[in-house]
Amino acid sequence: MEAIVEILKIILPAVAVFLAAFFLVNRFLESDRQKREHELKKEAQKNITPLKIQAYERIIIYLERIHPNTMIVRVNKHGMTSHQLHQELIKAIKTEYEHNLAQQIYMSYGAWEMVKNAKEEIIKLINISSTKIAPDHNSNELAMMILNVSANLDKKMPSEMAIEYIKKEIAQIF
Repeated sequence: MEAIVEILKIILPAVAVFLAAFFLVNRFLESDRQKREHELKKEAQKNITPLKIQAYERIIIYLERIHPNTMIVRVNKHGMTSHQLHQELIKAIKTEYEHNLAQQIYMSYGAWEMVKNAKEEIIKLINISSTKIAPDHNSNELAMMILNVSANLDKKMPSEMAIEYIKKEIAQIF
């Protein structure tokens, strides 16, 4: 019996020391793992931030380019019919949108929805304007109709609202 007590006197402190060391080492390793994860996230963020800024810049450029005032000046060519201008405007909006599709991975869901909405609303504005002009008329008539319709909107242009939303979002992020 005394032998068992003597063995317990040796084993119990050894087990206590082992458990204490085990938990301390475990806590140290966990802390080190969290520290490494934090450093990896920090490094990834350092690499992604310029890409995010670039994506927002490209989308702002896209939204500026699809604004009817700038797009009509850029797309309307001498000798075009209103039907040709209509087709070229829609083509320009969709082509540039497809070119910038990948930017959505760097943007928030809300910002990308604003971009999609702006695209659709401007296409709708162009389509509505084109129904008011005969297809074989001069493209300048359609251009003037689009500019008049956009000027008479009760609210801001969808591209302008999207730009404001994106600027606010960027200000919150950075």
